[in-house]
Amino acid sequence: MAPEFILAGTGFAVLLLLIALRAPIALAMLLVGAGGYVHILDQAALFNYLKTTPYHLFANYTLSVIPLFILMGALAERGGLARDLFTAANLVMGRRPGGLAMSVIGASAAFGAVCGSSVATTATFGRAALPELLRGGYAPGFATGTIAVGGTLGILIPPSVILVVYGISTEQNIAKLFMAALIPGLMATAFYIAAIWLWTRLRPEIGPPAPRLDPGDRRRVFLNVLPVLAIAVVVVGGIYGGVFTPTESAAVGCIAVLLVGLARRTLPARAIREALLATAETTAMIFAILLGAEVFNAFLALSQAPDLLALWVTDQGFPPYGVLVTLLLTYIVLGAVMDELAMILLTLPIFFPVVTALDFGMTTEETAIWFGILVLVVVGIGLTAPPVGLNVFVVSAIARDVPIAKTYAGVLPFLATDVVRLALCVAFPALSLWLVRALT
Repeated sequence: MAPEFILAGTGFAVLLLLIALRAPIALAMLLVGAGGYVHILDQAALFNYLKTTPYHLFANYTLSVIPLFILMGALAERGGLARDLFTAANLVMGRRPGGLAMSVIGASAAFGAVCGSSVATTATFGRAALPELLRGGYAPGFATGTIAVGGTLGILIPPSVILVVYGISTEQNIAKLFMAALIPGLMATAFYIAAIWLWTRLRPEIGPPAPRLDPGDRRRVFLNVLPVLAIAVVVVGGIYGGVFTPTESAAVGCIAVLLVGLARRTLPARAIREALLATAETTAMIFAILLGAEVFNAFLALSQAPDLLALWVTDQGFPPYGVLVTLLLTYIVLGAVMDELAMILLTLPIFFPVVTALDFGMTTEETAIWFGILVLVVVGIGLTAPPVGLNVFVVSAIARDVPIAKTYAGVLPFLATDVVRLALCVAFPALSLWLVRALT
């Protein structure tokens, strides 16, 4: 085996060991990357690299979209927008078996258009919808499982913080990535609703219909939800229509959510302060991981292992789709035990050159965008799949009376639809690329 691969493999092994020992992901990547950098060059070269890299990394204008989308989601959560969306979706779908669960999925998809975070969506609907589901007689595991998978729509429906990080890391157009994610995200919403419909037909007792609202309540619900839908249209439609850049769209969304919350008096000063603090904490965590990944990636680049691996794969003549499926299966396994952001930043330096070196009958840019959407889909699977599933842990922290094993059982029907959707997106790249080609 080439010494480059031995060095890179040793770095990965030490990194995974540190993660297993519960070291923070950012610190683990920073330490391993710095150690590898010193091993290949020397300590002075590392200090020279660290003297300028953090500034140039964090001064990147594109990165400003991350705290803006996080702030928009935090304000929307505390301003009651998720509750309004759930109530409106319940008005449309609640009267049928499984209707409340379908309402969670529909509201999560709409909330994803003003949030961009899976964990925030899960936590929000865990508080807003879970009591209603349990009060409506839903099976506890089915209720928590629905909220966990509904939370994944927070990153599948554009805008998505994960896609922003992917776009920055691979130097791809973020607006095009958002366009590519829309159809797979809507497919996820439709597939989840179909799974609820089928599951409640087979077992009607797990999701009884909700009582009908009177006409006065219906009018009030629709009036309350109109501002939320308008914000979603402005944020997403502005990006697709070329009116806003993603950063400008996020800024407009923040202002709109803040104004709606102030006008309704659902965003007191305390809630705004909490949203700002939550945004600062989440942004600091993401930026720390980005810095650790940057140093670790520099170590890999110096080792030349990613380029050599890509060259080796292309020289072997492996079927491109066979390589792609192998990489996606690796993502699913890693996603079940790792944080999704760290997983993407850890693997992209190795996987991305391999994928873009293969011939799928598309341009390099289209291949990069398509692969980004496939990664987004498998990240969604990892967020709910055993044995970890971050969304499952989030909803279990809220529903302390529901055993986590029941929540895992509740997400299994949805995971089956995820596998089908992933297979369709792999087999038909046009599902991801059609909108990009039509609007650009």
